[in-house]
Amino acid sequence: MEGDELCFPQLNTSCRKLKRSHVDIVCIHIILSSISLLTAALNLLVIISISHFKQLHTPNNLLLLSLAVSDFFVSLLVIFQITLIEGCWYFGDLVCVIYSVFDLVIVSSSVGTLVLISVDRYAAICYPLHYPTKVTQRRVQICVTLCWICSLFYVLVFMKESLKQPGRFNSCIGECVIDFDVTKQFVDLLLTFILPISVIIVLYLRVFVVAVSQARAMRSNITALTLQRSGKVTAKKSELKAARTLGVVVLVFLACFCPYFCVSLTGQETLYNPSSFIFVVCLFYFNSCLNPIIYAFLYPWFRKSIKVIVTFQILTPGSCNANIL
Repeated sequence: MEGDELCFPQLNTSCRKLKRSHVDIVCIHIILSSISLLTAALNLLVIISISHFKQLHTPNNLLLLSLAVSDFFVSLLVIFQITLIEGCWYFGDLVCVIYSVFDLVIVSSSVGTLVLISVDRYAAICYPLHYPTKVTQRRVQICVTLCWICSLFYVLVFMKESLKQPGRFNSCIGECVIDFDVTKQFVDLLLTFILPISVIIVLYLRVFVVAVSQARAMRSNITALTLQRSGKVTAKKSELKAARTLGVVVLVFLACFCPYFCVSLTGQETLYNPSSFIFVVCLFYFNSCLNPIIYAFLYPWFRKSIKVIVTFQILTPGSCNANIL
């Protein structure tokens, strides 16, 4: 075996590189680099917008902020994924475990945030009178914090063997393998995909039913007084629009994550081997880039805040009080 076929030519126990053409390597580099830069830039705009402008300090937007933070960190993970194009891990066993923990925490926290977003929309549409008093900014902050803490605890429990002895599951030098057998993959699929997505779908179906019934009531020209007497309250138009927008986010999430989880469950222990599902990995990471694009098309406040940020008006005194809505 020639030296240029090894990840570390000076070591006999080195792993072999994946056989890829120069054109394939260049194309994958360009695609992943573009995804990384675009994801970082767009999600940074979301983070700055919601954090800076006081009008955007709402419970719903705090959940979007949490999702944007996790998506921003995904752009950093893509940088490591670029180095795996040839199938070699050059950063050592400890960094491999840290990278794996970081990756799984981001995935689980993103899913948890989507569940919280669905609960928020369910409460806003189905219980509009109780929503302002029950769903407060303080409670949402606590829920988001608990979501990230639980995600970290869950991943540390699952990866305790790899954390005790990094690299113990590697068959050669230049490999990044963690203790994630088929049983753990199935449990992870159940806890971070099947159950959360089931909850999200059930809640959005309920929101859809309520929204349709309200639309029919409005088309029938039933007055607000009549609705109140019958025990129904028409949800605000803005709440319905927010539910529709976040419903699009959930659908995009499903389209991007389903192939990844399916391949992960049927694949080998090496979750981060791009030779088998490079397209699936690109689609998985591209989801984090799509969310801000959805906001830009469907949220007028995001377009206004982008204009304020890129024109540096955000640096003027009192810009945090600007009228964005």
